[in-house]
Amino acid sequence: MFKRREKLSFWHKVKTWFWPSIGWKKYMRYLLLRLSRMGSSPYSLAAGVACGSAISFTPFVGLHFVLAAITAFLCGGNILASALGTAMGNPWTFPIIWVSVYYTGRWFLGEDGAIDFSFLDVFEKGMYALMSFDFSDFVADVWPVIWPMMVGCIPYYIVVWALTYYITKRALMGLKKKKGEAKI
Repeated sequence: MFKRREKLSFWHKVKTWFWPSIGWKKYMRYLLLRLSRMGSSPYSLAAGVACGSAISFTPFVGLHFVLAAITAFLCGGNILASALGTAMGNPWTFPIIWVSVYYTGRWFLGEDGAIDFSFLDVFEKGMYALMSFDFSDFVADVWPVIWPMMVGCIPYYIVVWALTYYITKRALMGLKKKKGEAKI
């Protein structure tokens, strides 16, 4: 009943995944409207989105949804909105995030010199260590990269949380004011 008459081709689906067919401006407005219809306060929604966005800057890739939900719960944010906020960390932004967080952490820790490694190898070895409960390789291969990332994500977490919260709350308040629902 709700299917398309003509199925979209695989390449069309891939193209719309990279570039929404309605355009980025309308897509962002659509997401904002969906967010506003969740029925929570602008603070709760903005805090949830901010928690999810900020968690995307941590090196705990498989746990972003869980950590975003926990932090949203702790600060009174909307847990579903935090899941939406984790979309900030995606295949296009993760390489930029990882490199910047890693080198910021190395700078904070006072480490100099270049280290030759691959993030893919580090995450692969970390996953293997977690699955096999063999943490000898974890300490030798993964920890020297994860520790600077954990330290380096802290300033990014704070800045991204504050910016995302401010922008999202302001957009939600503007939307409510436009609808005539703003309460002073």
